[in-house]
Amino acid sequence: MANSKYEYVKSFELEDEVMLPNLMVVRIDGRDFTRFSQVHEFEKPNDEAALNLMNSCSAAVLEEFPDIIFAYGYSDEYSFVFKKTSRFYQRRASKILSLVASFFAAVYVTKWKEFFPQRKLEYAPSFSSKVVICASSEVLQAYLAWRQQDCHVNNQYNTCFWMLVKSGKTVSETQEILKDTQKQQKNEILFQKFGINYKSLPQLFRQGSCLFKTKVEETVKHDENGNPVKRLRRKAVFVHSENIAGRSFWNEQPTLYKDLGHFTNDIGKIEPDFVRSFQFENKLLPLTWVVVRIDGCHFHRFSEVHEFEKPNDEQALKLMNSCAVAVLEEFQDIQFAYGVSDEYSFVLKKESELYKRQSSKIISSIASFFTSTYVIKWGDFFPRKELKYPPSFDGRAVCYPTYKILLDYLAWRQVDCHINNQYNTCFWMLVKSGKTKTQSQDYLKGTQTREKNELLSRQFGIEYNTLPLIFRMGSSVFRLKKAVAVENGVIFGKKLEGEVIVDHCNIIEHSFWEENPYILSY
Repeated sequence: MANSKYEYVKSFELEDEVMLPNLMVVRIDGRDFTRFSQVHEFEKPNDEAALNLMNSCSAAVLEEFPDIIFAYGYSDEYSFVFKKTSRFYQRRASKILSLVASFFAAVYVTKWKEFFPQRKLEYAPSFSSKVVICASSEVLQAYLAWRQQDCHVNNQYNTCFWMLVKSGKTVSETQEILKDTQKQQKNEILFQKFGINYKSLPQLFRQGSCLFKTKVEETVKHDENGNPVKRLRRKAVFVHSENIAGRSFWNEQPTLYKDLGHFTNDIGKIEPDFVRSFQFENKLLPLTWVVVRIDGCHFHRFSEVHEFEKPNDEQALKLMNSCAVAVLEEFQDIQFAYGVSDEYSFVLKKESELYKRQSSKIISSIASFFTSTYVIKWGDFFPRKELKYPPSFDGRAVCYPTYKILLDYLAWRQVDCHINNQYNTCFWMLVKSGKTKTQSQDYLKGTQTREKNELLSRQFGIEYNTLPLIFRMGSSVFRLKKAVAVENGVIFGKKLEGEVIVDHCNIIEHSFWEENPYILSY
């Protein structure tokens, strides 16, 4: 990143490394999926297509992240277990949990039509996530037993609930009938009233789904005689088991006990509070400015594969801006956002109590919503360009104690935008003129702002200060305090009070904030 007098703001970033030898579990949960399932008319109590979509997404996650060895999921949640020696993302909890949630959301949108070919995706889904730290394989075993027990208890209740509702009972009547009923009583209701033997229901519903990598023999080619040539390869396989935390199931899988450890005993009584105590949770300091910053993961490759224009692809930037607008419309506690290239910073109001200021839920919800929106809107900005693979974004949350420090953070990002854009403009003009990338880097080494401006003007006839503001200034996203009509910049036509707009303005100068004090009320 570029150097500037605002660099000091980086000192407010806190490390959230999960220390070795702890095992890491990332658990994702659908955000407000009760509403999502209603809007999309999922079958009750279980929609097999929706569950298979979740499973397909989890398989993609295991394919994308080799350090994930095992996954277990049911309904709208999934838990991903990393190998005990993993150093993925330097074991930084925020980065890991946001990246997994982001990628999962992107795949969910990408695969929607595969599982619901006749059903429109009405709005962007999103997922919250958290890290669970397992100090030993015994804690991991207790965690998995807890999640599968939860699957069974919820599925049995929901099966009874929806069968009673479908038979004509009201919701309140159904709740009253099921109040304080035990497992056996629910089984009797299902059998006596509806002829359903609970144990004969599909394993997918009763037991959830587990996925792990194992060695599978695959045909890789054929020899000159047409005979298949086979090799052992690690591949993710789905299994439905009555007890995924059982010693017999776990220890029969060499991959699992090698990468995650043996289970020496079977689990007795499950204590959920014991397992919850291992959740890695960082509550953000009250009455501080919270900034959630997301960054595209491996977007150098993403931009090359999708042939983005260099040094700036205006459509790609506008897609990012459109996603940021959607985030402000979705999360009312976000007052302001600033973005450049493949990053965006979202500023929550100082008194925000969003998700009780739990950093993991805030970061993952924003990152995953932004990502799924990116996939949904891709065709609006690139109608003739196929999305080759799902993008993903990682995130972090930082607390800034004063208004001045917050403004310095935003100034730092805009200074970075200017320095990087000026360098990249010079670099790509040199490359397009015939120089190699190495020659271009050597040519620009040690050059200052004035020298780069002269290079652009002298060699390429480009006056840097006349380049589009979106490239030089980045993009600011905020809500209007009053209705306006603007004829220049990006704010065209009549804009209504409270509408979220995109502008390209100088946020380093304090005059912008003095003229618009309502943007960040303090």
